Amino acid sequence: MTKSDSTNLATSQHWDIFCAVVDNYGDIGVTWRLAKQLAAEYQLSMILWVDDLNSFSHILPELDPSKAIQSFNQVIIKQWNQPLDLDYQPGAVLIEAFACELPPQVIEQINHYHRSSEHTAPLWLNLEYLSAEDWVEGCHGLPSLQSSGIKKYFYFPGFTPKTGGLICEADLLVQRAAWQNDIQHKQSLFAELGLTGIAPEDKVISIFSYESPSLAALCSHWQQGDKKIHALIPLGRSLNSLKHYFPDLTQLQAGQSVTIDNLTLHILPMTDQQNFDRLLWSCDFNIVRGEDSFLRAQWAAKPFIWHIYPQEDDYHLIKLRAFMALYCHNLAPEIANSWTALNLAFNQGDTDTVIAAWEHVGNANKPLQQHVLQWQIDALNDADLATRLVQFVKNS
Repeated sequence: MTKSDSTNLATSQHWDIFCAVVDNYGDIGVTWRLAKQLAAEYQLSMILWVDDLNSFSHILPELDPSKAIQSFNQVIIKQWNQPLDLDYQPGAVLIEAFACELPPQVIEQINHYHRSSEHTAPLWLNLEYLSAEDWVEGCHGLPSLQSSGIKKYFYFPGFTPKTGGLICEADLLVQRAAWQNDIQHKQSLFAELGLTGIAPEDKVISIFSYESPSLAALCSHWQQGDKKIHALIPLGRSLNSLKHYFPDLTQLQAGQSVTIDNLTLHILPMTDQQNFDRLLWSCDFNIVRGEDSFLRAQWAAKPFIWHIYPQEDDYHLIKLRAFMALYCHNLAPEIANSWTALNLAFNQGDTDTVIAAWEHVGNANKPLQQHVLQWQIDALNDADLATRLVQFVKNS
């Protein structure tokens, strides 16, 4: 199905996405990108319901958290209060992002439409978290019969053709290549962010992680190195691991920096998604967390560490290993082993191993850089998540 063919899918009926913000930016980052892409590339009428507009405003600075209804990028954004105090009218599709538990009023409305001879109930989807685990292929697209008789389908993003795909806008990789082919773009962005003292030969690393002793260990290692390193860190959780550099975190402001030996730490403001992408494109190495930033680091075509969200019984390490096995499939064993060790050590707080692995990964920069470019092609598997989602809706 072409994108123009999809217009008939929702010209008369909108799509709703409900998002409960759990990890500050991860859940809303994914749903906001998806809503924007569906509106821009498929001309769908999108309504995004969000329960925490304050967190949302960090990645959409134009958003007014005090307004219940507003519109940006052709997407209507509505405040999801408990109980729901805005009218919900079922559309063509209802997306429950990450099992967020829809409001009772919404469930009542879609059940009413399901029983009605005058209305058609929306196609109900649960957009799941991204995972590279083998079982995802078998669960993607499966229906779950609800007590009312309506079906809810489980939609799993993933890295293989039998999954729901990955969020990647149609022109993203072309934009990224054009940006990286002109050094002036990077220099202009750094100037816009108020960054100074970064020479062309210096190494620049972006850091958007959770707390980890491994981060403190790497910074100590970098300051003692023989090459100047600039670490770009937004105000947030990463800084909790670097209190020895910034004793009073409450006084920190964007634009501040501190230099210790060969390491300079720059404090960045939170930014919108477009500039976050450009920041990742402009750095030599990226440390990212969660799901949205994790995927954007892959599209940045630069080496990275994924600091995955910790889960009970270390289940997050199972997810991490599943991704690393897939990601390293075509890497030379010695490079794959070093990159795997680096990611595991960072996530496990193994400070000795993380430093040793960092040195090995740095020495393999050229083959690793070739790998990250090829990975983008392999991971997309000819169709992004929005394209596969629209096709799934049509087929269902």
